[in-house]
Amino acid sequence: MAANGKSALVTGAGKNIGRACVLGLAEDGFNVAINGSSDRAACDKVAKEAEKFGVKAIVIMGDVGKAAECKRIADAAIEAFGSVDALLNNAALRPNKPFLEMSDADWSRVIDVDMNAAVWLARACLPGMVAKGWGRIVNFAGMNAIHGHAGRTPVSVAKHGVWGLTKALAMEFGPKASPPTPSRPARLRPTPRRRMPRPRRARRPWPASRSAASASRSRSPRRRGYWCRRPAATSTAR
Repeated sequence: MAANGKSALVTGAGKNIGRACVLGLAEDGFNVAINGSSDRAACDKVAKEAEKFGVKAIVIMGDVGKAAECKRIADAAIEAFGSVDALLNNAALRPNKPFLEMSDADWSRVIDVDMNAAVWLARACLPGMVAKGWGRIVNFAGMNAIHGHAGRTPVSVAKHGVWGLTKALAMEFGPKASPPTPSRPARLRPTPRRRMPRPRRARRPWPASRSAASASRSRSPRRRGYWCRRPAATSTAR
């Protein structure tokens, strides 16, 4: 039984960011529905990890790149938990292929998984959120996709669409439930990388062998890397 009475659906949850989301939600007391497309063993392993937090975890395999599958996945989660209070659209494809070599099928497949899945799942889960007056939708984007990435044009297009979808749904459903949220995931590293401080350069001593005239040169002002000689003092007698 969920400690907080709420349930979540996470797509692409068998590893990496999806797995981390599942475990974080479970730790916060959410029942979790774990979706994956092919690796059932990985999803089952994540479910067992989530159950250690005392919540219920189920695995719903399915291809979110198909509208009918998205409805089936959402319906299964709602049937198991009564509602989906938090939807995390994490599943994505990131093929690296030159734009002129992509077929229409290649293009459509990326758009369906990376963008349309968020639309289809939101349609299935939002009515329950509105009815309860509470809900969360988290859509994942990334700055590489938003800025543009050579060889991944459909990913960039899809993530721009997800960004717009998130803002529009927030305006429409924010007052009725809770607004969707875009997320830019950080890179996951096995160990944190520490930045070593740079050693300070020692100042070069002023050569003792310089003549008095040379020694009268000043270190300031310094312009464009050249030493500037101070102007000599002048007097005019009348």
